[in-house]
Amino acid sequence: MSASHEHNINLILLLQKGDEEAFTNLINTYHKPLFIYALNLCKDHDTAEDIVQNTFLKTWKYRKKLNPDLPIKNLLYKSTFNNFISHYRKEKPFQSIEDTYIEAINETIDEDNGEMLAKKIAMVTQGIEELPKKCKEIFLLSKQDGLTNIEIAEYLNISVKTVEGQITKAYRILRDLIGSQLKEILFILFDIKK
Repeated sequence: MSASHEHNINLILLLQKGDEEAFTNLINTYHKPLFIYALNLCKDHDTAEDIVQNTFLKTWKYRKKLNPDLPIKNLLYKSTFNNFISHYRKEKPFQSIEDTYIEAINETIDEDNGEMLAKKIAMVTQGIEELPKKCKEIFLLSKQDGLTNIEIAEYLNISVKTVEGQITKAYRILRDLIGSQLKEILFILFDIKK
């Protein structure tokens, strides 16, 4: 058994017994990375803080159900993501989230990649900022503002072919940055943020 696995078991057993010092250590260890992760998801400081607080409150409330064989880190990231989704659904009850995206993102978090997902979101955000000026403008009109290619062409007084070319270019640049998960990341950044 690895030291980290043993530490995980000990921590969870202490939490199950209601050890407040273990809970304080848990918060001290994971508050900052979870906050950064939540902030990357919701883009709002206060909301991110609420989401993370909720994660810790739920972890304490359901501590007796924690599984010592599963990394607590995974559980915390997944719980934070689920709290974000719950918050989003409360804020925008008439918009449905496509379950395939949620599943794909949940799988990512299951694989101990919660931090990686947050990093990829940050990389895509940065990548969009660094796109060539015209490319960035067209990409954001399409993804952020939800304009069709024809609407963008009319708005910028350019051809639809130019619009398509620039969007394809943006996708290629961003996919080079983070690979096949681009679709899920863009979903988090734009469809949930509209």
